[in-house]
Amino acid sequence: MRKNLFLLCLLPALCSFSPGNPVPSPGQEKTDKAYVDYFAGYLTGDKTAYDASARLSPKKTDKVREVVWNSWKAANSAFAEEKLIPLDSLSATRKGSWDLTKYEPDAVMPYYYGYKGAAKPEAGWPLFVYLHGSGPKEREWRNGLALGSRFDDAPSVYFIPQIPNEGSYYRWWQVAKQQAWEKLLRQAYLSDEIDPNRIYFFGISEGAYGSQRLASFYADYLAAAGPIAGGEPLENAPAENCANIAFSLRTGSNDRGFCRNELTEAAKNEFDSLQRLHPGYYEHDIQVVPGATHTSIDYKPTTPYMKGHTRNPYPKYVYWENFPMDGRYRDGFYNLYVKERSNDDASSRSCYEMTIDGNTIDLNVSTMTSEAVERTSQWNLPKTYSKTYTPATKGRVVIYLNDRLVDLSRPVTVKVNGREAFKGKVELDAANLVNSCAAFFDPERLYPAAVEVEVQ
Repeated sequence: MRKNLFLLCLLPALCSFSPGNPVPSPGQEKTDKAYVDYFAGYLTGDKTAYDASARLSPKKTDKVREVVWNSWKAANSAFAEEKLIPLDSLSATRKGSWDLTKYEPDAVMPYYYGYKGAAKPEAGWPLFVYLHGSGPKEREWRNGLALGSRFDDAPSVYFIPQIPNEGSYYRWWQVAKQQAWEKLLRQAYLSDEIDPNRIYFFGISEGAYGSQRLASFYADYLAAAGPIAGGEPLENAPAENCANIAFSLRTGSNDRGFCRNELTEAAKNEFDSLQRLHPGYYEHDIQVVPGATHTSIDYKPTTPYMKGHTRNPYPKYVYWENFPMDGRYRDGFYNLYVKERSNDDASSRSCYEMTIDGNTIDLNVSTMTSEAVERTSQWNLPKTYSKTYTPATKGRVVIYLNDRLVDLSRPVTVKVNGREAFKGKVELDAANLVNSCAAFFDPERLYPAAVEVEVQ
């Protein structure tokens, strides 16, 4: 009923808006009450798709996209949650705090949030998210503020969280922290302060492990990532997902704890191989730094490397190994949204490889299993893998489209595992803008067109 509420408003005297027509609220930009109501429900947990179709003309699309985003902002403004603290100079050491106890007992995440540099860039501030190491959390948090203040990346904004708890196998990538990252991204986009195409995750030691996993899991939101003094087994952070970001990983050759040096070398070899297979993708700077130890590695080169890179939100090549992180899967990646995964359980993974050439979209969907081929010299950690891919025989995928990906004035062909699954003109519809906004909460990824395909 909520999604179709505007259809019931037939009498202007009884309703504050007209069907499909955006209306301005006092002192606000134009919004649409039907959209605001839908987004309000979505934010409180109703993930039902918006199904009130409203066909768009190409000329009207940009205006409706703006109304959808304004409506999203209005719903978020009214949503009862802790907001990002107002942006101030990082030197002012302004602190905020987020309560994550809904997802983890006693989980409260304090954070510093502030800018460096004299003036905000025209496109907005670049945002650097720094994850600290696994020492005493108060000390590590203070160190993060000191380091972030010194790194050569101004003008920039820093979000420097303190890990909520401590203990054995307590990590930055677990579910409660995933909620924090998605909340941060959503609120940063809403703030009008942050450049949506210049967001960077990085960290040191335990923060390196965290940022490496997060880079693969959230690559579609990032311009670059930069773990320092880490080295995850690649099963936990598939390199394939990083086709469209810049990736830096720097570990000392004498950093032998948990074989970080060996695992960094394995990551370098994997990224090198992927870059050869896909020229123009998988940009990286992975170094096993001669003579450096876990504590003597130079931290300074990472943020200057990252800040030189800007996200392309509309890549025409996407690879997504949809891996679970702390048991949780993502539903979308770049312009792909999965309604039904192709794998049955965690013994395999669904993989999606999309290539767009002109107005032809090739989507290859497979299920993948892997086994370790080579293990580290100590700890018996998996270092290299053999992956087996089987064409998927089930699943449903929505491919969102805009005129940066294809020419929407002409017919589009979609092939799934070589089979023609769609051919024809793709209709522009406001419902696609609404659903993609809810799915990605990203101002760059409000798509007016979509093709839903079945994997057979």
